[in-house]
Amino acid sequence: MRADGRDPYSFDLSHVEWRKSSRSTGDGECVQIAVLADGSVAVRDSKRTTRRPLCFTAVEWAAFIYAIRVGEFDQVSDTFSPE
Repeated sequence: MRADGRDPYSFDLSHVEWRKSSRSTGDGECVQIAVLADGSVAVRDSKRTTRRPLCFTAVEWAAFIYAIRVGEFDQVSDTFSPE
């Protein structure tokens, strides 16, 4: 349940426009986002579009983007190995 009392998965996502990063490669390994009518952001795996997406409030999404921009996750990416 979100802080505003709404279920983050109660949104109708059937008519949203999903988009992926312009830096995404053509190999299908990416995430897609959709901005919802209330400013929330839904995120899904491009390979598994039938799975329930993650949903974030506009404030949560802004905090995430800010953390990326200031390098908060740089240490994580330095140690991450997909294998």
